[in-house]
Amino acid sequence: METKSSSVTLLHNALIVTMDSETRVFYNGAIVVEKDRIIALGQSHNIFNQFAPLAQNVFDLHGQILLPGFINTHVHTSQQLGRGIADDVDLMTWLHERIWPYESNMTEEDSYISTLLCGIELIHSGVTCFAEAGGQHVSEMARAVELLGLRACLVQSTMDSGQGLPPSWADRTTDDCIQSQKELYEKHHDTADGRIRIWLGIRQIMNATDRLLLETRDVAKELKTGIHMHVAEISYENQVVKDTRKVDYGTVSYLEKIDLLNGNLLAAHTVWVNDTEIGFLSRAGVKVSHCPASAMRMLGFAPIKEMLDAGICVSLGTDGAPSNNRMSIVDDMYLASLINKGREVYKLGTTDPTALPAETILKMATINGAKTVLWENEIGSLEIGKKADMIIINPFSWSMAPVHDCISSLVYSMRSENIVSVMCNGQWIMKDGKILNVNEGEVISMARKASSELLKRAGIRIPKRMNMI
Repeated sequence: METKSSSVTLLHNALIVTMDSETRVFYNGAIVVEKDRIIALGQSHNIFNQFAPLAQNVFDLHGQILLPGFINTHVHTSQQLGRGIADDVDLMTWLHERIWPYESNMTEEDSYISTLLCGIELIHSGVTCFAEAGGQHVSEMARAVELLGLRACLVQSTMDSGQGLPPSWADRTTDDCIQSQKELYEKHHDTADGRIRIWLGIRQIMNATDRLLLETRDVAKELKTGIHMHVAEISYENQVVKDTRKVDYGTVSYLEKIDLLNGNLLAAHTVWVNDTEIGFLSRAGVKVSHCPASAMRMLGFAPIKEMLDAGICVSLGTDGAPSNNRMSIVDDMYLASLINKGREVYKLGTTDPTALPAETILKMATINGAKTVLWENEIGSLEIGKKADMIIINPFSWSMAPVHDCISSLVYSMRSENIVSVMCNGQWIMKDGKILNVNEGEVISMARKASSELLKRAGIRIPKRMNMI
């Protein structure tokens, strides 16, 4: 007689949205997890009868929705303590007077606390994997990620030139930038039970010499890892590139010229690109992270529909707390659909309600996210053999009920509050709304103290908007 296994978990009586290549939906489905992988998936009556005798952990989901974990492909975890410090200012003021002073004054402990706080918000919004957009003290990010139980591609904020850099950063050489990232790769890549990967980072082209660009390209190829870079964020950036690098249009044109456009490049934002450059991105297999909230805040309308039509893999990111305030991929799914429908009015003078439909948005947050972080063979969809990264959504609340079309409801009606449980790598990291691996209250208390001290060190003062007494 077979005995029950403590490593086998059975979830049944669920509405399972697989996000596989056929976008299969099981209206009364079950899924079986052994250790960190999915070993069975199908109709409840078949799966339950076969696996219930073997599973020690059996969960009846009572019709709740089971979905792959969301993948946030552009988030600055070390900026979480800076939420609210740079609202309603232009990008260069945001960068030079708020963010760089903030980041350059961070301690290692600040980065650890900031990543913990950001990770809590990511988990509550259903994120199981994220791509760090570039920050300070990557080893402390890794410590926080390992504790939280998340999956991540971590990146150092890397710059070796440019105007407005804080004094402590101004003397960083290209050699320092490359060597420090190699050391991070050796120390942290494929750690935390394989949940952490180290990528190379380029903050932006205006803060990178040609040597840094080219050596980053070559080292990433050598290490078989990815590159995360802010690309074509503002029109000013393109103008600087035209003037200094002697190309016809801007950043993407120059990256194509130096052969940096490749399938391992994650291009964040990518707002100011023309049709020719969209062609460059498509042919090279570059992945694009669309961050609708931060784009609307200070960047502009990214041509997302044109990119998707060109076959570019586009995913979703929240960006950092000082440029979005909300680290909820759920909110950004909703915004992405509405903004890109609205852009058709701006572009064509007529509405197109079919632009970026719910199915497309959900793919951007799941399987496209997995492709963007080069992890699609293991995450991004619920399939036998893939990692058990998944979320449970309770649709029986005022915000979602009634559910007539589950795909539509997930994009247009769901709130973060509807996400009740999160599993990553076969381990629950949130259960029934409670984060399991850290004490939320303690992290929030530490974050309040650390952020106050950090702003004092950085000399950042937030102007008062009203006569507060």
